Parts: sequence; structure tokens; C-alpha cells
Amino acid sequence: MPRVLVVDDEAQIRLLLRAYLEKDGHEVAEAASGTAALDLAASWAPHVVLLDIGLPDLDGLEVLRRLRSQSDVYVLLVTARNDEVDLLVGLNVGADDYITKPFSPREVVARVKTVLRRGGVATPDPVATTRPASSAWTFDGLAIDPDRREVRTSQGLVDLSALEFDLLVALATSPGRVFSRAQLLERVWGYEFFGDVRVVDVHVRNLRRALGDDATAPAIIGTVRGVGYKFLKEPS
Repeated sequence: MPRVLVVDDEAQIRLLLRAYLEKDGHEVAEAASGTAALDLAASWAPHVVLLDIGLPDLDGLEVLRRLRSQSDVYVLLVTARNDEVDLLVGLNVGADDYITKPFSPREVVARVKTVLRRGGVATPDPVATTRPASSAWTFDGLAIDPDRREVRTSQGLVDLSALEFDLLVALATSPGRVFSRAQLLERVWGYEFFGDVRVVDVHVRNLRRALGDDATAPAIIGTVRGVGYKFLKEPS
């Protein structure tokens, strides 16, 4: 049964989300503080964490930073702050998505179902792909192994979150093809994504940083101004 950890200091919100998630077939645990959330994440190993930013002990972003040091669990930030800076800071420290209060519990359940169903890159669209046929994809100075979910550069193994890995695979599936942000949202986040398309930009930036790809003169992921992104390397 998929495990979802709901972290919020408001009991009413926790109970509401628990009711909707359990009705949809999820196992739910609750935490009212950041400390309790970290303890549960370590002992219970949830598949998804719904994390409120405004917690009474540890700030939600600090909880997120600590989570990311030990896990690549999917994290959906839940916040009452509608400040874009806070949201982007959250994404830069490893959040996969966010939702602002007030929210629809059905929307939250839909997002959780999408990521659990994803389990990797969404099924490619009918456009022909040109990715290497072998299980390990090799490029100049870069190797991607979808089965082992590993990425290596000339510097060694690259530490990527689950979503960053899926984003890289989505782009590398068709080298040279330009993907719009909307197409990447469909392939990586899922068709039921409700958030801001700018989350793609944030995760591409994080992915480039992890790969050591210079955004001003990229060798791996190129930007097509006003459109989206493309994978620059050809199979070797």
C-alpha cells in the first residue's frame, strides 16, 4: 500500500488529507512538527511527503533540506505563503512540486496518485525516439543507466533526485529534439500536474548543477528561448 506522510501543525488539515488519501487506498501517517516528520521519514520510509512550510519547531524548508540529505522521496510542499521567492527557494533545496492553501483535497490526492503511478518517466508520446537501444545509454562523457537509475560523468557517479533522473531520461530519450515545458510536465510530472510550469526551469537548473553543465555554455542540456529544452549530446 502506498505510504504518504502528511506534515502539518493543523490537526484539521491532517485529518482531512488522511480521510481523502485513505479513501483512495493510501496508508497515511501524520506529523505535527518537523522533528516528528524527520523521525517518521527515517523509520517509516514514505513514498510521498506532503510538507507544510510553516511548522512550529523546524521550518519546513529546513526539514526538506534534511530529508534530501538522506532520501529522494517525492516531496510536495504545502504552503500558505503565496510568495514566489519562498516557493522557488523550496524547489531549489529539493522539493518536487508545491501547492498553496487553500487547496482542494481531491487535487492533492490526484497529484499523489500521479507521482506514484509515474514510477519513472511517463510513457513516451508517439513521436519516434532516437535513444540508444542498449540498457545503458552512452554519450560523450556521460552514461545513463535507466535500469539501475544511475548517471555517470567523467567525474564519477552523479547524485540525482528521482525526479531529476526522470527529467534527464525524458530529454535523453530523443537527443536534439526540443521539448516544451508542457511536454516535459506531461512526461515527467504526469498528465494531472496542476502546478506552475516554471517548476521545470527550477529542476533543469538543479539538474545542470548536478551534472556540472554550464548554463551559459551548456554541453548536455540546451535552452531554446521561449520554447523549452533539448538534450545536446548524441549517442556514442
